[in-house]
Amino acid sequence: MPVDIVIPSLGESITEVRLGRWHRSEGDWVEKDELLVEIESDKVTQEFPSPAAGVLHITEQEGADLPVGASIGAVDTEAEKPASAAEPEAAPSTSDPVSTPAARVEDATEAASPKRVTPLARKVARDRGVDIDSVPGTGLHGKIMKSDVLSVTPGEAAPPDAIIAAGDATMQRGERRVRMSKLRQRIAERLVHAQRTAAMLTTFNEADMSHVIALRNSHKEEFNDRFGVKLGFMSFFIKAAVSALHKYPLVNAFIEGDEVVEHDYVDMSVAVGTDKGLVVPVIRNADRRSFSEIETTIMDLAGKAREGRLGIDDMTGGTFTISNGGVYGSMMSTPILNPPQSGILGLHRIQNRPIEDPDNPGQIALRPMMYLALSYDHRIVDGSEAVGFLVHLKQCIEHPERLLLDM
Repeated sequence: MPVDIVIPSLGESITEVRLGRWHRSEGDWVEKDELLVEIESDKVTQEFPSPAAGVLHITEQEGADLPVGASIGAVDTEAEKPASAAEPEAAPSTSDPVSTPAARVEDATEAASPKRVTPLARKVARDRGVDIDSVPGTGLHGKIMKSDVLSVTPGEAAPPDAIIAAGDATMQRGERRVRMSKLRQRIAERLVHAQRTAAMLTTFNEADMSHVIALRNSHKEEFNDRFGVKLGFMSFFIKAAVSALHKYPLVNAFIEGDEVVEHDYVDMSVAVGTDKGLVVPVIRNADRRSFSEIETTIMDLAGKAREGRLGIDDMTGGTFTISNGGVYGSMMSTPILNPPQSGILGLHRIQNRPIEDPDNPGQIALRPMMYLALSYDHRIVDGSEAVGFLVHLKQCIEHPERLLLDM
């Protein structure tokens, strides 16, 4: 009796998904729980295992947009297993402490390619226009990893017959169309929605990073030895933002219908750039976490984001967002709100600038300065509150001992 392969629910807000790459082909023998296909939503990409053992019949192809509950194929459980059928890698139990989602993805790819390639590396190669067969692998037994693909300039590893003669290069005016991913479509929708529905303004300030830098340099080795994680600047800004949100709670609120929803907690969203686009995982109860807990959570979420392992729960429910464009060299920006939130803090590049020395009035000194930007929804946050928020945050950063106090 055929067992339908049905797209599962990935969360209450997800009604449509896009079918990703099939890891097995039409007519293949598959085992129960063997990795079959990837399903991409506007929030996460999830692996989907076989519901039974049998012969695979595929009815929907990669790239199809389908509603939750749609059938994408079936497994014929009454078919006889061919004697030549290779034993597949069954999906490991979630209780297996050694196996990881990334490892399961890599193992499932090896049998489907003459070269050993991780699915993420294959997807990145496809998105960047890199010939995967020409990329040297640095992984175990020559396996091609994502980093191998990223190290190759698109077109650099193209086969000889794809190389254009130098004399003809100036005549090439090619273009290509790349379908937007579900995640990128969702990002676009949310950003346009934020600009259309919120009375969004941005206010600016700047912070002298001298004391934070000195404090971090004094304790980073001890911090790393004690907690097993590096002490970064983000934990200082999260702590400072939490302090400012407690003083100006409407920046931590949002509008729902004709009501303002206020929160007595802070779930801090932190923007993370990935190959697929910007994702915003959430640090739950950031107001109750220590520096080490914040840094550990950031490291875990960033790792999951880069490996495409973020789940729905990791990215929903934030009350305020921090976006650090400084890691890309940004000097100034006006960040867009992350709906339905009413505030987002933009951090920027640290650069030495001449300012009046606060310790020696009338004297000029070079100090490591950072521009701060707060975009806010003017429907519920007044300008005085937005300015007060940034002034308080600036004071916390310039005098980080304040972060030890409940201010």
